[in-house]
Parts: sequence; structure tokens; C-alpha cells
Amino acid sequence: MKKLVYIGLISLVIASCSGDAKTASVDKAIETKDVTKIKATRAEIQKQYDAIGTELAKLDAALAELDTVKKVALVSTAVVKDTIFTHYIDIQGNVDTRQNLIIYPEFSGVLSQVYVKAGQKVSKGQTLAKIDDGGLSNQLAQMETQAALAKTTFERQKNLWDKKIGSEIQFLQAKTNYEVQMKAVAQMKAQLAKTIVRAPFSGIIDEVITDKGQVVGPGQQLMRIVNLTDMYVSANIPESFIGKIKVGAIVDVQIKSIGKTYQGKVRQVGNYINPNNRNFSIEVAVPNKDNLLRPNQVAVLKIEDYKKPNAILVPESIVTENAIGEKIIYTVDITSKEPKALKKTITIGLTSGANVEVKSGLNKGETIIIEGARSVQNGDQIEIIKR
Repeated sequence: MKKLVYIGLISLVIASCSGDAKTASVDKAIETKDVTKIKATRAEIQKQYDAIGTELAKLDAALAELDTVKKVALVSTAVVKDTIFTHYIDIQGNVDTRQNLIIYPEFSGVLSQVYVKAGQKVSKGQTLAKIDDGGLSNQLAQMETQAALAKTTFERQKNLWDKKIGSEIQFLQAKTNYEVQMKAVAQMKAQLAKTIVRAPFSGIIDEVITDKGQVVGPGQQLMRIVNLTDMYVSANIPESFIGKIKVGAIVDVQIKSIGKTYQGKVRQVGNYINPNNRNFSIEVAVPNKDNLLRPNQVAVLKIEDYKKPNAILVPESIVTENAIGEKIIYTVDITSKEPKALKKTITIGLTSGANVEVKSGLNKGETIIIEGARSVQNGDQIEIIKR
């Protein structure tokens, strides 16, 4: 009965505001072009408009009180399951090799020969270049002649001394002279060996810096040799991860510049904390079978630092936080006849991708609200839609 009364009132209000008489009076007022009359007509219509607004507000309040249709939130749900949870840290590092060396001369002189060129493979100990010895080879030949004479003299004196012929002092002088000559020869050979530049390890000549015919000396760069078989990535790790990264740990090494990911192993963990950045260093050995790794390439290390075999994960997007910092999610209240939202306070752990680990407050088998989780309140009636 009340609904019929309200519907009748609405009809009367609409009829009063939309009649032809009101339209005709407005048109007549405009035709007079009398400002005073137009203003008076407008004021009258404004009063009618305000009265209609007041009546409509009353009708809306009455309808809200009498309306028995309740609003139901549409949500999607998922059943909580346990799963293996692995957490990784991403750290940027640089590709490097210990066999990346610039070769310097140990002897001053003219670079008389260069036996290799850029890109050439060489073996350890192979001759790469030669420096003019400035006459050292001639001096060595003379010293070897003197040493041979000293040897002969010593051997004869020894034979005589063994037969008790001659004096002991003559024998000792011959022996000493021979030893001095042999040491001098050895020293000259060592000095002469510095005129030959040899490969310190097997690798590739990456660059020839100094050409044949130039005068060289210690401190001047001759060439660069690189070996790409023993590559590693060095990185700095925050001290908060001490104890979590151990030698032998498997690491995914992503090289974005070539679009490849390698699997390496931690081969060294630093024992020193840098006071400037509170980091410690690690080295990760990386295989270079396809020969695409180069020193100073940028690498991203994905290092496992936490793993749980039966963890409970939920989407991070459904977790909210209240005014006192508690983490909140909503589940489906199974004790109610009609589905309702039930607030749960949880403790979260680490985050991986779009999911977060729930350490407490949620159990396996419970049903959580996914879509619509941020638009419901505790106790709200919900309607579950299939995803």
C-alpha cells in the first residue's frame, strides 16, 4: 500500500513540472522581452524545482528503507594448497677472467720482431716477439769461452790435487774462478732471455699494441692476451645475506646483451665486508662453451637464498594492511548458510614474483577470495563466480 502511495506522488510531481501550461507561461514571458517579468517567471519555476527536489529526497529515503534487495559482492575464489617455494635474490655483476693480461717488456731496446697478430691463438711459452739484445749474445759467447777455459783449468788442477801434486791454493783458485764464470754465464743467459717475449698462458692475442721497429722498455704495453675458457662473474652482495650464500651454490647467470642464461657455481665467498658499501664479494664460475662471454659484460645473478617444500602462497595483490600494520586477507566463511567474507590476519614472509609466502594465519584447504578481495568487508554477503 505504501509503495502505491509513493508511486502516485511521483506521478503528481512529474505531471506538475511537465504540463503545457508551464511551458506556455515561459514562452509568453520570453516574448514580452521584459527583464523584470522574465526574472519573476524564473524565480517561480526555481521554487517549484526546489520543492520537487525535496520531495524526491523523501521518496528516495523511503524506497531505501522499504527495499528488501541486498547488495551482494561478486568474487572469485581459490582453494589454498601447499607448494615448493624458492626465493631468489637478483644481483648485478661483471663477467671477468683471470687470464686477461697486457704483456709488458722486461728489457729495453728495439722491438726487432713481432711473431703474432691480433686474433691468433697461441700456446703457453710460445714466442710472441723479440727485442734486439744490443750485443748481449756476443758477450754471452765470450763469457761461455772463458767459462770453458776455467772449467778445463779447474779439472786439471783437481787431477793434480787428487795426486797430491801442486798446492791447495792453486786448486781452490781454479775452482773459484770456474764457479764465478759459470754464474756470470747464467746471469747473462737470464738477461738475454728477457729479450724474448713469451706467452704466459694459452689464449688468443686480442690486440697488438706496439709494432715492430719501435723502441720499448719496461712499463710499455706490447700486446693483450686473453683466455676465455676460465670465465667467472664477480658481484658484491649486501652483508645481510652472509650465511645464505655458500660455496658450491647453483646460480643462474643471465647475460642480457646476448640473450642467454648460464648455470654457474659459487666458487668463492669473500671474508671481508667493505666499510663503504657494507658488501662482500663473491665469484661464480661460468662455463663458456659457446665462446660468447667476454670480460666486462654485465650479468644478472639469480641466487637461491631460501627454500621451503610445503609453503603456502597467495597473490600479493589480495593482501591489504590495516591502520596498525596488520596484514589482512579474506576467506569464505563456511560456517554461514550464505557465503560471506571472513577477515583473516596473517603473517607474511618473502615475496617471489606475484606471490607472497604466508607464515601463519592461513591453512591448507581454506578458500580465499581472489578477485574482489579489496572491495569486501568482514561479514559481507558474497556471490562466488567461476573464473
